[in-house]
Parts: sequence; structure tokens; C-alpha cells
Amino acid sequence: MDEVERFWYALEGDAESMDLFQARSSRVSIVIPTWNEEAGLTDIISHCRPYADEILIVDGHSSDRTREIAQEMGASVILDHGRGKGDAIRTAIGAVTGDIIVFIDADYSHNPRHIPRLLAPILRGEADHVSGSRTRGGSDELHGDLHKFMRMIGSDIITLGINYRFNVRLTDSQNGFRAIRASIAKQLGLREDITTIEQEMTIKTLSKGYRMTEVPMHEYARRFGESRIALWKVSWRYVYSWLKYLAVG
Repeated sequence: MDEVERFWYALEGDAESMDLFQARSSRVSIVIPTWNEEAGLTDIISHCRPYADEILIVDGHSSDRTREIAQEMGASVILDHGRGKGDAIRTAIGAVTGDIIVFIDADYSHNPRHIPRLLAPILRGEADHVSGSRTRGGSDELHGDLHKFMRMIGSDIITLGINYRFNVRLTDSQNGFRAIRASIAKQLGLREDITTIEQEMTIKTLSKGYRMTEVPMHEYARRFGESRIALWKVSWRYVYSWLKYLAVG
């Protein structure tokens, strides 16, 4: 890490995290689920590369050049079963070779330079699963219209239920920017096919007695495309899976 990089991490309060990252013995696999992401894929892969021993693109059968660009960039590429983000994540968990998995979205709503911060609690031996918290770090995507307001309220209700069920104090159960020990991810028995996968990962981590924590993480306005979540179509699944996994783990 050169002096400019060290200054940036010191300014962000992440110098210790970067030192931990550089001294690690664990291999890191970065997983990027994609579906028609050709516009921004070169940037996200380029900026993830310094933090990855493996970059795995899990593609949802894109009709554009997503897979070709990923291969040209030297990333590994596999196909999911076309059922959604949860399906992509479950497929990736079975395919990664690293000791720790980092999940990051392809739309650049997460800054890859924050990956060492996300990994730090695991590298310090304090946690098995770490989620980025938009509540603590701020978000450009959770405010401004009725749709975003409803998403925020729903997320808060789900997180409160998780907190009281497991006696924890999380602030964000839905963020897709997270890191988990690969051996533990493989034991969770994940089943969700869509974006409900994040709350399922959180609940099952806690129900199985693994250590879960979160770090402040800002969510940026996406650089490319629009949100593909149709709240009115999937809200019932959020409620159903939340109640189901809280009850049975």
C-alpha cells in the first residue's frame, strides 16, 4: 500500500483494517451476482481485484455482454439457475474456493475500498459473519420517495424482530454487502431464491449460534440502472420467510 492509499484509509478510519487485510492468511473470494450488468462491470471488477484471491461472477443468464466482459477481466464466471439473487448466492457458496466470502452488488452501490473494513471483525477472530450497516453508515438509496420509505420501514420491522428473537442489536438485516466464513456459509442450508436471502443468512447465522456483527457502511446511489425490486410483488415473501425462519431457524 503506497502513501496515498495509506492516507485514504487513515482518513476513513480504516488503516488498522487494511493492515489486518494485508497480513491475513485466509483466502478471500469476492462474489458479484450479475444480470445484464455490462455498463459497470469493468469498474466493479477492477476495483475489487486488490482485495480478492478469487473473483466469482454468478450470472443470471444475461442477454448482454456481462459474461464476456467478466471473462476478459479474468474473473471466474458461472451461471445460476435463473431464479433470482438468492439463487445466485447459493450457487456461489457451493463454488467458491476461498476461506472468506465477500458479497458485493454489481451496481457500485457499495465501495470496494471498504472491503477491508467489512473483513476486519472476521480477521480479528471476533465474528463469523459481518454485514454492512446502512443505518449506521448512511444511504443514498433508502430515502426520497414512497417506495424507498416503505422498504426502510419494512427493513426496520424485520430487523427489530431478529433483535428481540436472538437478543442482538443489529441495525440492518438486508444489506447485500457482507462477508462470511465460507465454511459457515456452507452450513446454513440457505433456501431463498430472491433478495430475501440476506435476512435468511442473518437469521440462520444467529439461530445456529455463530457470531454476527455489523460495521458502518455507506450505500451510494447506483451508477447504472434502476432497482429491480418490485416491492408489491415480493413483500409477502419477506414477511413469510421472516416469520418462518424466526420460528424454526
